[in-house]
Amino acid sequence: MNRMVLIAAALAVIALPVSPAGAQTSEITIGISISTTGPAAALGVPERNALEFVPKEIAGIPLKVIVLDDGGDPTNATTNARRFVTESKADVIVGSSTTPPTIAISNVAAEAGIPHIGLAPFPVTPERAKWSVVLPQPVPIMGKVLYEHMKAHNIKTVGYIGYSDSYGDLWFDDFKRQGGPMGLTLVDEERFARPDTSVAGQVLKLVAANPDAILVGASGTAAGLPQSALRERGYKGLIYQTHGAASMDFIRIAGPAAEGVIMASGPVMNPEGQADGALTKKPGLALNTAYETKYGANSRSQFAGHAYDAFEVLKRVIPAALKSAKPGTSEFREAIRQGFMSEREIAATQGVYNWTEKDRSGLDDRSRILLTVKDGKYIPAM
Repeated sequence: MNRMVLIAAALAVIALPVSPAGAQTSEITIGISISTTGPAAALGVPERNALEFVPKEIAGIPLKVIVLDDGGDPTNATTNARRFVTESKADVIVGSSTTPPTIAISNVAAEAGIPHIGLAPFPVTPERAKWSVVLPQPVPIMGKVLYEHMKAHNIKTVGYIGYSDSYGDLWFDDFKRQGGPMGLTLVDEERFARPDTSVAGQVLKLVAANPDAILVGASGTAAGLPQSALRERGYKGLIYQTHGAASMDFIRIAGPAAEGVIMASGPVMNPEGQADGALTKKPGLALNTAYETKYGANSRSQFAGHAYDAFEVLKRVIPAALKSAKPGTSEFREAIRQGFMSEREIAATQGVYNWTEKDRSGLDDRSRILLTVKDGKYIPAM
């Protein structure tokens, strides 16, 4: 497996000498660990592709962007992050594509004192809080819009099937925390592993429980597995998917079973439908136009938006950091960290960020929309 891709300046492979620890450099080094192979490749590949459309310099300083594949494995992600720290002397670390490896990277960033931008939802504990911010919409914001839709459509009972890892836990815990008080009753909980190729046993139990709706706590192409299995087993109720499934690959994998799904998503999936005054519209249109010009109509991706947005954020925070410190120094990394907290209304494709010391997602309701699938295409859900 080829685990390393170097993207520098024009996304070409280059080799540069590593500066001594603590020495300033004439470029800004950004280490990115994503999952371009393995079960989460449907997330990591669009993230890698989006890097073709990000700036090559900020405030006149060249960017050296180093991209490593972690295969969705937390151990690999830890190794990658440590390489960014010891070999690359990174000023910023970005990643990963899914929750478990993102947690691993956040731990390394906290130990090393390097700003970290997470591309997957993950719990920011007090130990990780100083150096990490989260780009994807937090589960409570996206969960609430799904539960409100359930309530508006007279859903009373809900079955849950999700990953047997931290992402699945995030959604299950949120349903209990928000869905229960809204009058939604959980009648069955099932789990599966990301690499699983069948969920037949879990689906049989869900169908037997006969809930009014089913919530799927999964991401990438694996989210299509329970979607297809539920329809094949004759389940007729509404199926809800999280923003971790918002990609064209989901429709490709689920096929006709995707029809009628209710899916939370970031606004990048439909910037054309946003009001002209929406701060997410301009960056969303810019990314989607470039992305679909190269990769084809309807190839847009929520996950491409996250990678692109990391650089929208850096375009705001780096110029101010450069006024007080030079790249390659601990002072510069500290200035970037402070910039995360001080910059207001950072507009990106997936939301408008206003991070604080207590809120490391920094997002509000402008970061979410509801989609459904009709005739093989995403459209706004009612």
